[in-house]
Amino acid sequence: MQLAPLYPIVYRILQPSFPSCLWTGATNSRAIALTFDDGPHPQYTPQLLPVLERYGIQASFFWLGSCVERSPSIAKQVYQQGHWIGIHGYSHHNFAFLNPAELKQSLTKTQAAIASACQLNPELVRDVRPPNGLFTPQTLKYLHSWNYRPVMWSVVPEDWERPGISVVIQRVLEQVQNGSIVVLHDGYYGGQDVAQTAAQLIPLLLQRGYHFVSVEQLWQQSLSRGVGN
Repeated sequence: MQLAPLYPIVYRILQPSFPSCLWTGATNSRAIALTFDDGPHPQYTPQLLPVLERYGIQASFFWLGSCVERSPSIAKQVYQQGHWIGIHGYSHHNFAFLNPAELKQSLTKTQAAIASACQLNPELVRDVRPPNGLFTPQTLKYLHSWNYRPVMWSVVPEDWERPGISVVIQRVLEQVQNGSIVVLHDGYYGGQDVAQTAAQLIPLLLQRGYHFVSVEQLWQQSLSRGVGN
């Protein structure tokens, strides 16, 4: 069952309840963030990168540690192209079902894999998006106590179900607004279409007057508004 129509409702309910998560950018700015989950993938991610480069877009990728370990050269290529990198867990297990030790291991293993592949300081990799968007208040307490920053989303077209590229694009266009964080997937589920989806979607969003920023830039906006940490 496709749940795409429900995600905007869930977002409106959860956002005010969990303000320490990054759900969106400034509503008075045409800046939006294009984010990609579940990679890097040995085929789909390299297909996506030239599309982002063509339009000069800095996207944000939330990676699985196991995928980084399988494709470290692709991870390095993404980072060297200037994209922002975050953590999506080691193997896509729901954070809410992990005990504290398991959760911390999932995060630190992924952080270490990214740091090794991209040759950067692991302390710079601190943005975390929970798999499937599932978390509990206790999950957030752990993330904050371990100096991670939880990042969520506001536009979820459910591309991993592969409803068709035109359907995914239409869902994004119907939901996008100032400050939106759009989530697509370049992993094993949904990644088959990601390059073509991005190639069609990006110019449509540009035509509507939006411009693309990284998750880090949205955090900076939130700090200026006194939100997050």
